[in-house]
Amino acid sequence: MGMFESILLTIATAATPLLIAAIGELVVERSGVLNLGVEGMMVIGAVCGFVAAALTGSPWIGVVAGILAGAAFSLLFAFLTLSIATNQVATGLSLTLLGLGLSSMIGESFVGSAGVKMPSLYIPYLSDLPLVGRLIFGQDPFFYMSLALVAGVAWFLFRSRTGLTLRAIGDSHTSAHALGIPVIRYRYLAVLFGGACAGLAGAQLSLVYTPQWVENMTAGRGWIALALVVFASWRPLRVLAGAYLFGAVTIGQLHAQALGLGIPSQLLSALPYLATIVVLVLISRNRRLTIMNTPASLGRAFVPER
Repeated sequence: MGMFESILLTIATAATPLLIAAIGELVVERSGVLNLGVEGMMVIGAVCGFVAAALTGSPWIGVVAGILAGAAFSLLFAFLTLSIATNQVATGLSLTLLGLGLSSMIGESFVGSAGVKMPSLYIPYLSDLPLVGRLIFGQDPFFYMSLALVAGVAWFLFRSRTGLTLRAIGDSHTSAHALGIPVIRYRYLAVLFGGACAGLAGAQLSLVYTPQWVENMTAGRGWIALALVVFASWRPLRVLAGAYLFGAVTIGQLHAQALGLGIPSQLLSALPYLATIVVLVLISRNRRLTIMNTPASLGRAFVPER
């Protein structure tokens, strides 16, 4: 039971940053913007979160720093793609490269330094229950924030007037503009939210998953988060399921290495990314479903008539 419980706990920890980053990107793409800079925003959130926590001794200050760093990067992305109307794909890729380089520079003097780990929740009696105690009542705050984000985004997109307006912009920004909806303002706010989520996901990596700074510690998780949005057909609850599926694959390969199954470690390390490719290939075969759920204006620049 102890081994099984430990595996479930590590799956939840591995899935949480994917879930947070993907749910933020889902909102961005629902507005019609394609942000390929998630990886860069995650890694800048990770280094800023770690540095802030290490300097102050408070993991919560690290959380705030990670969110602000991701949001700042997203504002740069929004200015370039929404105000100047640069190519969204090229801009996102450029910001990822910028984030990787800048994070290495910021964190250079902190490599090998002891980190500040975010403590897990403990509720007397409830956290001590067999199996479900630690899984439900003994997780770190990021776990609960990720579930709250999924519930909040699901309600926002499908139950609130503002969320319906955002989806309308993603489906046809021209029609939305003709109705007097401030398309650029909505998209700015959506991109800002997505960047804040990416920064929060990065902070989870350096404050919970691996409480230290390691160069390029996101290790492609931003790209997996992007794939998760497509995998989930832009639906929040499917993002939740997909994040835990990929989290299980990630943890599964680590346990397989520990058991010494004779499979090359390089192949096992590549499993999460191979799974991403397989899932995307399978989704692309159902072209009708993909077209039905994809925001029609996704990735298309919008320049309001003056």
